[in-house]
Formats: sequence, structure tokens, C-alpha cells
Amino acid sequence: MSVQSTSRRKTAPDIRARKQREPIVMLTSYHAHTAALVDRHCDVILVGDSLGNVMHGFETTVPVTLDMMILQGAAVMRGSRQALVVVDMPFGSYEASREQAFNSAVRIMKETQCGAVKLEGGVRMAETIAFLSGRGIPVMGHIGLTPQSINTLGSFRAQGRNEADWGPIEEDAKAVADAGAFSVVVEAVAEPLARKITETVAIPTIGIGASAACDGQVLVLEDMLGLSPRPPKFVRRYGNLGPAIEAAIEGYAADVRSRAFPGPEHVYEMKKGR
Repeated sequence: MSVQSTSRRKTAPDIRARKQREPIVMLTSYHAHTAALVDRHCDVILVGDSLGNVMHGFETTVPVTLDMMILQGAAVMRGSRQALVVVDMPFGSYEASREQAFNSAVRIMKETQCGAVKLEGGVRMAETIAFLSGRGIPVMGHIGLTPQSINTLGSFRAQGRNEADWGPIEEDAKAVADAGAFSVVVEAVAEPLARKITETVAIPTIGIGASAACDGQVLVLEDMLGLSPRPPKFVRRYGNLGPAIEAAIEGYAADVRSRAFPGPEHVYEMKKGR
């Protein structure tokens, strides 16, 4: 008798089929409890290597390790039920060779039980994407601004703002699609270029700082909740939780110092004798 859950989680082919249909909703999550909240409203949950910035205070995503991604990916899977969970492959875990990428991706898929991985790069990673896709590993691509390449880019700046620079980015999008990726994140790319890419490639585009014409959108959860002190230009804040959290902590600290907490309702009395 099967012991599998009766609820059906979205898959990479489900997301692939959303091209030019209802927009794909995607947010990041790194914890079981936030995953449960995101899961109720989103099609895809990205366990992004942005956890390096959000959870660990790194200035870039470069220091993030494979073990860190697997730990948080497993937590998100435990907290979610219906969304496709995609786990980022961190810097240094896939660039050396197709075989290195495969071994890293297998660890992620086995140890988290997620539904797909994401890696950065277009033309230069097309062979690797094809290698993984052909061996049963769904791959989400990532082009435009690729944060793992910050040390060669020099800064987090928008891409394609001059039409003369469009060619390589368009080639990246085509290469990722042709290699077998089921979707592609388009980050910090000038709106007309992102729109053109969306109209051109056969797989769904998921924009972040790109175009409303993309087939879906993604944001870092902490950015849109108002927990990040300096969010990028492309973020719309749907909440302002930072001040609310600090106010709650301030109230708690004041009550502890004044001995107003814990109150009688928060402590355990002796059991009454029979």
C-alpha cells in the first residue's frame, strides 16, 4: 500500500507549461516556517543563495557552501506542500565540470528532495545544463545580472541598458532554453530587453528587476517584507516588518527589566492536593 501523500506538488514540467499563461509567482524562503506561509500563495519557492546575505550577513553570495544550501533546502521542503522547490547551486559547486555539477546536483536532490536546481550562466553553462537535464535533473537557468560573478562584474549593476550590449544576453537566454532548462530567471535587465527575451525564448522567463512582460516574477522574501535595510531598486515593499519586530523586542525587553513578564498567567503553579 502506498504511503505517499495525496497532495500533489508542482513539478518543473508544470512550470514549463506556464509559458504565456497565468504568471508564475515565486519567492525565496530558507526556513520551514516561512516556507509554510509562502507555500500557500506561490507556485515556486526558491531556496536562494541569497541566504548568504539574509541569514549570514555576507556581502555577496560567493561564500555560500553546498552544505548550507542543502540544510536550508531540506527545511523548506519540510515546511511546504504544494509549491515546486528550487535550490540554488552555490558558487564553486558546478563550474569546474559537468561531472562536478552533476555530483553537486545529485546531493541537493537526494538530501533535500527538492524538485529542481538553479544555476547561473548562459552560453558558458549550456553544456552543463544539457548534461544535467539529460540525466533527470530539472534545471532553472539564471541570466543577466549573475550575483555569483560579482568579482568579475565589479558591482551589482543593471544589464543591457545600452542596446549595443543586448547581443550576449540574448544569446545567453537562447542557449539556456536550447540546452533544456525548464525556465530562466532574468535579473536586473533593461525592460525592453527582458520583454524581447520573453517573446523570443520558448521557456518561461521569471523576472527580478526585469519586465512585467516576463512569464513570472521573483523577489527575496525579506526584501519585500521590509526586513532588508537597503533593498534594490526593483523591490516593492509589501510590508514593513522591521520596525514592528523591533517594537515587539523593545516591549519584551522593557517587561523583563520591570518584571512585568512573566505574569501569573505564564508560570506554573503547584498541583492542588487531592
